[in-house]
Amino acid sequence: MKIDHPTVNYGKTGVLLINLGTPDSTGWWDIRSYLKEFLSDRRVIEVNPAVWQIILNLFILTFRPSKTAKAYKEIWMKDVNKSPLRFYTERQAEKLNNKMKSGNFIVDFAMRYGNPSIKSKIEKMQKDGCEKLIIFPLYPQYASPTTATVCDEVFRSLMKMRWQPAIKIIPHYESEPLYIDAIVNSINKKMQEIDWTPDLLVASYHGIPKKYFDKGDPYHCYCQKTTRLISEKFKKVEIITTFQSRFGPQEWLQPYTDKTLERLPKEGKKNILVISPGFASDCVETLEEISIQGKESFEKAGGIEFEFIPCLNDNNDHIDLLEHLIKKNF
Repeated sequence: MKIDHPTVNYGKTGVLLINLGTPDSTGWWDIRSYLKEFLSDRRVIEVNPAVWQIILNLFILTFRPSKTAKAYKEIWMKDVNKSPLRFYTERQAEKLNNKMKSGNFIVDFAMRYGNPSIKSKIEKMQKDGCEKLIIFPLYPQYASPTTATVCDEVFRSLMKMRWQPAIKIIPHYESEPLYIDAIVNSINKKMQEIDWTPDLLVASYHGIPKKYFDKGDPYHCYCQKTTRLISEKFKKVEIITTFQSRFGPQEWLQPYTDKTLERLPKEGKKNILVISPGFASDCVETLEEISIQGKESFEKAGGIEFEFIPCLNDNNDHIDLLEHLIKKNF
């Protein structure tokens, strides 16, 4: 008996760029929904889930959305009605698609939290004929609350699908020469734009709770390695490593970026550059927390000159780096 088989697309390789996430808008409910998904992740918050859900739903999700919404409103790209992280991640996918489309690659993007979801994009890639999937977490330095939770969500999505592709996950790339070169190029570009000499370059990475490091998370070491490799190629200004975006009362990786910015003017470091090498795209943590709040704190403490060096975003050398890593891991 002949059985008609449904038409199946095949022969493609899907590349899925995945970043942390973004709310759909600066509205209170969209912010709350995004925070709930993010802060419910067991890799992000390693607290007894029964206790944490009470704290999260009764207190954090009642009061924090308003504060977070205010921060997003400061940096929201109103002309396209998108967050910078969403805008630049889209641009990265578009530019890579244009460069790689002749090789049967389909490049798309997803967010670990918020939209578009990892699950929806994996399902779309299957329908488009992708028999192989290259998962690209856009985190240069591996950490359990970032890279590992992307992997968790990818495999959770696949567990519910009858179709299973060949999977390749691109690893951390904190010491990839093209990455270091792209960072150094961005520093040199900023140096050419300013008419003053920096006393210091602060490399600010997203922090994690210290207890995660104590349990074996290698993130701290990868951040220090990146800074060391940058300093070996850029020797005009001293570079230090700090950690930003701590949350809650527990100890996080130190030195803290905000406390460092408040302290530096008292130490005679009144003219500084700040860069965030751990972020593939500018976002609320770089544009609001550092470029706005950090600058205000530094100047209030007696600082004079403060410039933030943008993330690599959709710069050509960043796109070349991403393409290199994809082909290297194909």
